[in-house]
Amino acid sequence: MWSIDVYHGKRKTTYWVRWKVAKLPPFKEPFTHRGLANSFRSDLQSAASRGEAFRLTDGLPVSMARQSNSLSWYQAVCQYVDMKWPKAAATYRKTIVESLTPATVVMLDDEPGKPKIALIRSALNNWILNTPRREQEGKPDDIDGTIRWIKRHTAPLSQVLDPETARKLHDSVVSKLDGKPLARSVARQRRMILNNFLSYCVERGWLTTNPVREIKWTAPKPSRAIDRRRVANPIQVRTLLREVRTTRRSGKRLYACYAAMYFAGLRPEEAVNLNVDNLILPDPKWNDERQEWVHDWGEIYVDEATPHAGSAWTDSGRPRDRRGLKHREQGEGRSAPCPPELTAILREHLDQFGTGPEGELFVGDAGGEVPAITWHRVWRAAREATFTKPVAATPLAGRPYDLRHAAVSTWLNAGMDPTEVAEWAGHSVEVLLQVYAKCLDGRDRVSKAKVQRALGHG
Repeated sequence: MWSIDVYHGKRKTTYWVRWKVAKLPPFKEPFTHRGLANSFRSDLQSAASRGEAFRLTDGLPVSMARQSNSLSWYQAVCQYVDMKWPKAAATYRKTIVESLTPATVVMLDDEPGKPKIALIRSALNNWILNTPRREQEGKPDDIDGTIRWIKRHTAPLSQVLDPETARKLHDSVVSKLDGKPLARSVARQRRMILNNFLSYCVERGWLTTNPVREIKWTAPKPSRAIDRRRVANPIQVRTLLREVRTTRRSGKRLYACYAAMYFAGLRPEEAVNLNVDNLILPDPKWNDERQEWVHDWGEIYVDEATPHAGSAWTDSGRPRDRRGLKHREQGEGRSAPCPPELTAILREHLDQFGTGPEGELFVGDAGGEVPAITWHRVWRAAREATFTKPVAATPLAGRPYDLRHAAVSTWLNAGMDPTEVAEWAGHSVEVLLQVYAKCLDGRDRVSKAKVQRALGHG
């Protein structure tokens, strides 16, 4: 048992009681008033003097246990997140939390004084289920109070064995807040995480069985194919890229980044992470007949990606997480094409902007990573300036990622071997044909005209 630790924050003072049980790491409990901390500490000392047994799960003596002899859902879910955190990618950490937050809401009681549901979700999402932030000092007062309420009002883990509770848990992770079903891929992933958590509880001996495995569920009808309305044709893409270039502030800096997504078929997290070492750009050659410099095919070798997750989920505290390529082992890269048009664009970018301190092609206006908000703002501005209002209201090239869809569709429509297209895009042939084999915008009109001619109508 330690003396009370006093932490003087900017907005409040917190009094921490720390104590140790057996050879476990110290337990600690925060209080907003010294008197409450002294009272709690005295209760612990009295229980120890009486020779009372202390629980290994939460460090409390049996007489003070908030629940019976059962581990609470709160304790179990925190231990699960802590187990997963070190090896999980930042984006997957976020997905785990987004999956277990609605499930935890189900396990709360409705006693008087319950905080607003929005505050509960915020406390779970941003603090309780975020391993490094859970014990962070200086939480807002309303969040701190909500966390304390959640700790005291979470049901025992054993309650999940009740069939009705198990069904509510299951439904909470496969549904939106309004009760409508989530997209198939999202629902399956969240259901898998809930299932994995409960299996972990069985592994630890906290549960005798995983009740979710017994629940019958039919996933929403799959639709892996890209909405063909999103896929822009080459004329539309070039028009958008020209508009990006004239967009105030970051447009010129990001022009080559968007171009790499279209001409090389890169994912956003691959394009924004390009380094000069990833590029093989042949020198231009002078063409006497055309009286201009002519560029040739180059090559882009990508071996890392930096998906945006948010600074709360990365180990570095940066918004982007440095990872290996999607669907590949760590360190395994792939070659992407660099057509002459892209070779010229990248060379011009390097001549105009140079690189970051570590060879990065794309940095923010003030240095460092390109903010996600800037990335999307520039694209939205380019669409609004390029398309008429009716066209801008459609999904056509609605997101930067749609440049990649347009690239792969262009390759396929050009008659390339699907195996080679899959290699360039970093996909299996199966996924390629399921997802990306879409007609270009306007291509169906060409096909219909051919049918009309075949039928003798012109």
